[in-house]
Amino acid sequence: MQRKDLEPVNYYVGIDVGTASVRAALVDQFGTLVAYADQPIQIWAPQPDHYEQSSDDIWAACCTVTKKVVQGIDTSQVRGLGFDATCSLVVLDSHFRPLAVNAEGVHNRNIIMWMDHRAADQVARINGTKHNVLCYVGGAMSVEMQPPKLLWLKENLRESCWEKAGYFFDLPDFLSWRATGVTTRSLCTLVCKWTYSSETGWDDSFWKWIGLGDLVANKYKKIGNEVLPPGAPVGNGLTAEAAKELCLRKGTPVAASLIDAHAGGIGMIGANVKGHNLPCENQPLTSRIAVICGTSSCHMGISKSPVFVPGVWGPYYSAMVPGFWLNEGGQSATGKLIEHVVQGHAAFPELQTKSAASTQSIYTYLNGHLDLIKKSLPVGFLTVDLHVWPDFHGNRSPLADLSLKGMVVGLTLSQSLDDLALLYLATIQAIALGTRHTVETMQAAGHHVNTLFMCGGLSKNPLFVQMHADILGMPVVLAQEVESVLMGAAILGACASKDFASLQKRGFFFPPYENTPQELEIMKVSTLLHMI
Repeated sequence: MQRKDLEPVNYYVGIDVGTASVRAALVDQFGTLVAYADQPIQIWAPQPDHYEQSSDDIWAACCTVTKKVVQGIDTSQVRGLGFDATCSLVVLDSHFRPLAVNAEGVHNRNIIMWMDHRAADQVARINGTKHNVLCYVGGAMSVEMQPPKLLWLKENLRESCWEKAGYFFDLPDFLSWRATGVTTRSLCTLVCKWTYSSETGWDDSFWKWIGLGDLVANKYKKIGNEVLPPGAPVGNGLTAEAAKELCLRKGTPVAASLIDAHAGGIGMIGANVKGHNLPCENQPLTSRIAVICGTSSCHMGISKSPVFVPGVWGPYYSAMVPGFWLNEGGQSATGKLIEHVVQGHAAFPELQTKSAASTQSIYTYLNGHLDLIKKSLPVGFLTVDLHVWPDFHGNRSPLADLSLKGMVVGLTLSQSLDDLALLYLATIQAIALGTRHTVETMQAAGHHVNTLFMCGGLSKNPLFVQMHADILGMPVVLAQEVESVLMGAAILGACASKDFASLQKRGFFFPPYENTPQELEIMKVSTLLHMI
């Protein structure tokens, strides 16, 4: 493909490994997404709170989607490749073969997923140490992070897994290793999920204190002793084997990776907002908060100086935007919660039938049904007597309590489609109120944010977006290019290619905003805020 003036166009591939699928995009040098593909991946849940995946299955899906997006493209024009993924733990033996993370000994299931809560006892003991590194995770480590998972493996699968393990990877780093053969880790993953410090490196005392001092051996070889900032080129690019599997050229630059939510932040937080009369216009990037909402949700706020927020992860230096400190709030179940509530209702079969007859998704149909029953009042007031506490999978922030459970108040004996629609609405409102709780906690600690930038699957639901605007009292900005996470991954590839000097290179991503290619659509704030 060429421009009209016959100059060849450069392309960059972004690969995003989410919870349930792998997606790829081909993005050109002007920031336009020109091809897209996705592929489902397997999840095993052998017992409550245990969630496992396969690194072989995930890599195969990466190859499938990449082949699709580069089909018909001269691969010499593909200048770089970037990965992002969930912060799941991948275990390999000393020969880089998958190693089982389960008592059944099924080696293909060698990933403990981010949402796995098997290490609840271990994280409680880690938090009981009150070690200094916990100051950089909001005061309490999450069960979603890697140290408690590692401790669980040592205590429960010592002979079958722990003693045979050669390498422990965060999933984004596994992907860059699989592509390049180099075990270099990303600063993003190690700082955000492993207690690594961008300033001082590993803290030996922490690992020894929690009972994992054996990881200190050989300069932390098993968990990473070579670290690169996101977007830096890894090794010599694609190996011959990986290039063949991906249908790309050997040596194509591969970037140090990002966690998926952080890729979403990179893909949109620097977007151009001039002319929309937003409160963040002509303000620093620190006035914006990125909300990446899918299976779970993440709230990404940046600052020039470290801000310590109780119950909110961070501050992490240069973990997302180079030169800025990052705080990351979150909700453990959002898209997953909505799906659980809707599909578990007695009226779900009726919803399926009616939405199929109208050729609409179930959520589009529910949104329309709410409009039909709202009468004269704004839709938000339909749930004045119905309330949801959304922590069905614990509270990630700001309460940082994985033991919390969900709750619904205001149920009746009715099980009609109207009742399902109202419960769906109340669940969305509960999620938005959780976001408000996190944002207000961040503001109280020193963040100064006034505009939400939102991406992810849930941002495609107008009701979800509008409830956030109403409940937080802030405008919500949606990028015209809705695949901001994939855009972030492609930006990494562009940075690794050296076609752009850095993530903040003028004309590609960050300020000056007038040169940023992303056009924006604004979700206006409702004039009447929903209050409870």
